Amino acid sequence: MTDSPAIEENFEDWIGKTESCSEQIHSATMAAMAATLDLDSPPTTGDPLPAGWQWLFFNPKVKQSGLGDDGHPAKGGFLPPVPLPRRMWAGSRIRYLADLPIDKKATKTSKILNVVNKSGKRGKLCFVTVEHTTSYDDQTCIIEEQDIVYKEATPVGTPAPTPKPYEETATWSRLVEPDTTMLFRFSALTFNGHRIHYDLPYARDVEAYPDLVVHGPLTATLLQGFATDLRKSKKMTGFDFRGITPLFVDRPFTLEARDAEDGSLELWARGPNSELAMSANAYFE
Repeated sequence: MTDSPAIEENFEDWIGKTESCSEQIHSATMAAMAATLDLDSPPTTGDPLPAGWQWLFFNPKVKQSGLGDDGHPAKGGFLPPVPLPRRMWAGSRIRYLADLPIDKKATKTSKILNVVNKSGKRGKLCFVTVEHTTSYDDQTCIIEEQDIVYKEATPVGTPAPTPKPYEETATWSRLVEPDTTMLFRFSALTFNGHRIHYDLPYARDVEAYPDLVVHGPLTATLLQGFATDLRKSKKMTGFDFRGITPLFVDRPFTLEARDAEDGSLELWARGPNSELAMSANAYFE
């Protein structure tokens, strides 16, 4: 087994680093996303951007020569060059402060809030927290704190931990059947080159997954849409989520929800073996 790289640098100099980009919130992208999610009517010009759909925009457009082996942009641009080989989006805390109208130009400013090195049961970890602020006409619309985790490679052949069945009971549920076309379309819409979502030999033989992986932000987007449908006329003001266990292509899973004591919606995605794949809370006016 190859020795894992040491994290000799704490990357404190990267804390406070910022970058900004602007992009049109195109209605054509709305139509493509609605088709991917099998919705009857896409939002159109002037409508507010649905919760979670901000992730379709402001994604880095890196040349092929600037990609790493995993299909992500090579390290050392905006994010620190953490030497650990695997990276994933672990979760976010989002606040929706104002509507972002479709077909208007918006700006996202990103700032690195923290970088923390840790050790876990499966080796070294590095957590990078980034704040994304999306605005339109000097109006702050969305603030998101995103957690990115870097970790050691899992040797091929290592048995995956057996997840425990999630025992909580839902009031509402919705079935999702992820296939390769859904994953391909979402990768294309988000310009996400991470090979675990479309390259089966890579996902299986390099990153040691049993199959193609469902995007975490796709599951989080589906949960936000589910929450919005349940609360119908109320406006979502916040959404927090945390990824727990990967979901895989051609394995149906369920979105589940119940009312929380504080008035929010408690949500989760339950995998095909009843495992907890993602936990979340949605907040409303």
